[in-house]
Amino acid sequence: MFDKQFAYKRNIVKQLYFAGELSCAELSGLTHKSVPHTTRVLNELISEEVVIEKGYASSTGGRRPQVYTLKADLMYTVSVAMDQLITRIALLDMHHNYIGEVKRVELPLANNPDALTQLADHISDFIQKTGVSSDKIIGIGIGMPGFIDVIKGVNHSFLKAPQGSIVSYLESIVKIPVLIDNDASLVALAEQKLGAARDRQNVMVLNIGWGIGLGMVLNGSLFRGHNGFAGELSHIPIFMNGKLCSCGKSGCLETETSLVVVAEKAVRGLREGRASQLQGLTLDDVEATANAIMEAALHGDRFAVELFSETAYNIGRGVATLIHLLNPELIVLSGRGSLAGKLWMAPIQQAINEHCIPKIAEDTEIKISSLGFQAEIIGAAALVMEHCDTLSLSTHQLAGPAQIV
Repeated sequence: MFDKQFAYKRNIVKQLYFAGELSCAELSGLTHKSVPHTTRVLNELISEEVVIEKGYASSTGGRRPQVYTLKADLMYTVSVAMDQLITRIALLDMHHNYIGEVKRVELPLANNPDALTQLADHISDFIQKTGVSSDKIIGIGIGMPGFIDVIKGVNHSFLKAPQGSIVSYLESIVKIPVLIDNDASLVALAEQKLGAARDRQNVMVLNIGWGIGLGMVLNGSLFRGHNGFAGELSHIPIFMNGKLCSCGKSGCLETETSLVVVAEKAVRGLREGRASQLQGLTLDDVEATANAIMEAALHGDRFAVELFSETAYNIGRGVATLIHLLNPELIVLSGRGSLAGKLWMAPIQQAINEHCIPKIAEDTEIKISSLGFQAEIIGAAALVMEHCDTLSLSTHQLAGPAQIV
């Protein structure tokens, strides 16, 4: 009886985390428990300072229901968002608020045999400096590029563990549950649970960055494929350009669409005398260069706009392939590159118009993510909370001063 009751309380916590606020009737429907039982459990959670009453829902006619939400500082998640160059670490509360500053470190993954030990050091240092007890941290979610086996906890591309898996290695050091996933999958999870893909059934989420990651929501669920490697849009061979891709093949979508390519074209164009407000760009700091080009484009710099238009059109060619294969209702442009906003829209739509059968594409919508560059951090926290009912937690991690038991 205790196990079932405790599991139900965890389920309520998970539902409130993703919804923000819910009425008793809504929780009853989502958890498939009776209203009287849900009411009793909610009252227990209120007395334990896990859940608080937020007030009454907006009127839709009739009596307004009381709505409930989680206590913001009930627990915390540590979110780690990695790309091939930069790692960001953040502490989030139960209302998706950042606690303190986001730690940003340069941590190259390619040709770096010490990357995992360095990551462990950075996470440990971050947790120590937050001043938050590890007992209040429900778990650590990590998004990273590469071929991720989420069951075995390994990355076949980067972060080789000196022994065991990435997960077991990190857990042995930080003493907190760890979950890992592909960065594009976590961006898609964030959009599905808290962003533009919420309540949608078939959505393609593009993670625009140093490559073009893809997270797929099919029939309302995150789709990973047979081995968890689905979504490698970056490495679809589209171009006959002879350019070598990071995967070792040539002509992949990534070779004409990544922000690294945008930076390279900008530096080359300026050296050739292209007129632009951009000056002094180098490839020594690709992140700063890419950000500068996006900023210039948003302020109307003709050369910068041209760079993004060309890149967006090429992304659109990849999107056209997705539309033909999967017929999605929505394409979400997310990740680092989404900061360029509406600059992506017209060229991508042009490519769809040129390369898609009109009937297949006519009902596919394109949106810029409202989560933007924060999507992977939010997705890493969502990964932890998605599994909060299966993580090995002590009871005090779901209670305030009073214990749930």
